Amino acid sequence: MNQEEFFKKITSHAKEYGFIFPSSDIYDGLAAVYDYGQNGVELKKNIREYWWKAMVQMHENIVGLDAAIFMHPTVWKASGHVDAFNDPMIDNKDSKKRYRADVLVEDYMAKIEEKINKEVEKAAKRFGDAFNKEQFVSTNPRVVEWNKEIEEISHRLYGAMERNDLDDIKKLIEDLGIVCPISGTRNWTDVRQFNLMFATQIGSLAEGANTVYLRPETAQGIFVNYLNVQKTGRMKIPFGIAQTGKAFRNEIVARQFIFRMREFEQMEMQFFVRPGTELEWFKRWKEERLNWHLSLGIPAENYRFHDHEKLAHYANAATDIEFNFPFGFKELEGVHSRTDFDLSRHAEFSGKKLQYFDPETNESYTPYVIETSIGLDRMFLAMFSYAYTEEKLEDGSERVVMKFPPMLAPYKVAVLPLVKKDGLPEKAREIMDSLQYDYMCQYEEKDSIGKRYRRQDAIGTPFCVTVRRVPAPLEKRKASSCARTESVNRLTTEAYVSPNRTSSASLAGRKDLPMAV
Repeated sequence: MNQEEFFKKITSHAKEYGFIFPSSDIYDGLAAVYDYGQNGVELKKNIREYWWKAMVQMHENIVGLDAAIFMHPTVWKASGHVDAFNDPMIDNKDSKKRYRADVLVEDYMAKIEEKINKEVEKAAKRFGDAFNKEQFVSTNPRVVEWNKEIEEISHRLYGAMERNDLDDIKKLIEDLGIVCPISGTRNWTDVRQFNLMFATQIGSLAEGANTVYLRPETAQGIFVNYLNVQKTGRMKIPFGIAQTGKAFRNEIVARQFIFRMREFEQMEMQFFVRPGTELEWFKRWKEERLNWHLSLGIPAENYRFHDHEKLAHYANAATDIEFNFPFGFKELEGVHSRTDFDLSRHAEFSGKKLQYFDPETNESYTPYVIETSIGLDRMFLAMFSYAYTEEKLEDGSERVVMKFPPMLAPYKVAVLPLVKKDGLPEKAREIMDSLQYDYMCQYEEKDSIGKRYRRQDAIGTPFCVTVRRVPAPLEKRKASSCARTESVNRLTTEAYVSPNRTSSASLAGRKDLPMAV
């Protein structure tokens, strides 16, 4: 199965089993906007809580915040978003499709990287244990030439973007012979800047309304509240402020399901440190965030660091944690050293002093900031795509098993009476009532027990509790009167351990067999 087919199966499964629905589905949907269904909202909540516990609950020097989506318009002037939050846009005249010009070039470089990876894989098979990857990459003529080409393209692209030289970006696209994926032609328009901000008005009358913006990132809500949190919480440097919430971007190209959306959710933390120590903290948070991802039990080969060659104007170090999505390695989380840019700009525009008096050094300074930012929707897609597994059974049939890390599974337990009689539903309800205070549980009694197991596998439920009646031993049955046969049977429960055992050590050695509760 190729990547495109696999991705189609994922998106289809997400809708069929109540994880993701197109927004306004009965009206044929709205481009790049999605709703989370009954199972999706639980998975999303579990990811958010797992991040929050790791970031806030497990760090005594990090606190939480929930800033408003609407903020004073000057906030976005100070941050640079109003004037510079743009992406280079290009249209194909034949297909009428719009693209990000830099992404077209980056996709071209990604294809060259695929060629390199294929050469490395072939060489690894050929030489076996004696294969030295570093030596091969540095000496193989073909690979060396390809790496040189990537370096030259990258230098030219990011240099042009830094200079805001849109003509050179278009010339680069033409020189590389990049074609439109739809029309297959090179009939491109000029490259133009596209502002990603969503603007709206606040006010009772249209003529007196003030322009405000839907926030394109959550970070600025933290920066404008830095002083409030520091003083009221008596926080000492170093300390952090964490936040989850919605952000909005008018994307040029919003594709690949929920990977890139116009309305999305971020999980961010801004860590305030003493100037001069920021690169040390950057390195520390870079490793800590990767360890958080690995704690979910997903193999390390699915992650990689990608250091930025072109840094944002406010940063002195930046790296991405990339995940191997069905469409290749793409950014999942970013770690940035933002220097003192944000606090200094807000101090300038607001006229407020946003400094910290350090009792250890007896001096006041504007703190530097280390940012960790992960897209919750991207994290959802990463977990969903990794969990999706197709299994062939001994009888030749197939089933889909969602192998979520157990702590993220939408439902932890399903309670299933074997039949709808003989007191089994009542006993099942009793078990359900005892569990649902602590776990998200699901009760099901429709269809055969096998079909219900399949449905629970398809949504990633780790445990299924089956309630059934077990006949009494023969000697007890003989001693019992025929009129009271039902009384000598006993109710019993069995737990079915789902194949969803990706990261729980307690489940790792178990088979898909019933076990006594």
